[in-house]
Order: sequence, then C-alpha cells, then structure tokens
Amino acid sequence: MTVSGTDSAWLEPTVTEAEAIPFSEIERRPGARRDAQRNRQRIIDAATRVLAARPESVKIETIAHEAGVGVGTLYRNFPSREALVEEVYRSELTRLCAMAAQLVADHSPADAMREWMRRYQDFVATKHGMAEALRAVIASGAISSGNTREHLNGAIATILDAGRADGSLRADVQPADVSASMAGIMLAAADIDQATRMLQLLVDGLLGRDQ
Repeated sequence: MTVSGTDSAWLEPTVTEAEAIPFSEIERRPGARRDAQRNRQRIIDAATRVLAARPESVKIETIAHEAGVGVGTLYRNFPSREALVEEVYRSELTRLCAMAAQLVADHSPADAMREWMRRYQDFVATKHGMAEALRAVIASGAISSGNTREHLNGAIATILDAGRADGSLRADVQPADVSASMAGIMLAAADIDQATRMLQLLVDGLLGRDQ
C-alpha cells in the first residue's frame, strides 16, 4: 500500500516519553495494567469523536491530545492508522448492537427501534469520518461486510422479537430486510434530516396492524 504524506505520520512515531522508559518497567508498576487499559479506551473514544467530526486527514497528535495521552502511548497501542480505525469500528459496532437489549428493556419495542436507528445514524457518521482508512481495513480482510450485517441483524432481531411478542411490531419482517433498508436509506438520503425522516418512515412500516 502506498503511504501518503499524511498517513506516514501514523507509521513513523517521534521520540516521546514512551522511549524514555522501557515498556517492561512500565508494566511492572502497580496499577500499570489498569492504566494501560484506561489509556487504550480513552484513545478509542477520542478517535471516535474526532474521526466523526473532522476530515480524514486528522493528525495523530490531534487524537492523542483529545485523549489526553502522549503520542508514544497512542503508537504503543495502535501502530498504524488502520489498526486504530479497525478498533474504533469494532468498538462502535459492538456498542451499537449491545444497545438493542437495553433499549428493549427500557422502552416499548417501537420506541426501542426508533432510538436504535438513531444510534445507527451516529454509527454511520463515524464510518464516514474514517472512510478512506476503513476501506483499507476492509480490503485487508480484517473487517467484512458480512460480519457487520450479521451483528446488525442480531440486534434488529432482538427488537423485532420483542415487538412480535406483544404484537406491536409486524411478525412477517426479516431482520436482514430491515438492515438492508437502513443501509439504502443512508446511501440515498441527501442529508441527516432526510435520513432521520426516512428511518422513521421505516419504523412506521414495521408497526403492527393495530398500532
């Protein structure tokens, strides 16, 4: 893969505090493992925010600053842009799909579906912010569209099953049809507002006959 001037910054870390202290010594410190886990999560959360809101050419220093860690700490966890993007994608997908069960527990199935689709919009917004790097990750085989659809379909099934049980959602709808419809809406919508309206129309089409 050809490395552009921007991408090369992800591959050539500068001398930082990470090089001043041997990693083995850092690991031996009390609480070091917990600190490392917290730093890793802070990097993932910061990258998610930055990649969703800013151009793809965002610098490594920007994400490190947003996370409140040194550049060396970021490189120690994620040696390349693609590695960080892959982890952000997986983290967001897992979070999105895990929300389905909690939303069903807290809301009616129809409201849970509406809220889950709103969260899906946020997930897609994050993907747009890292589109170029994400394409490279997909090309490498680290992430597959089939695996993504499987996870999304599982979350949708959780909400549909709850709606079938109480009659509030149609019993003849397949999760794969819903996920395909959502993807089509996000591709076709002219802007966020239109996407929101179209997703709500999709939910309306899922309502049971008596709703």
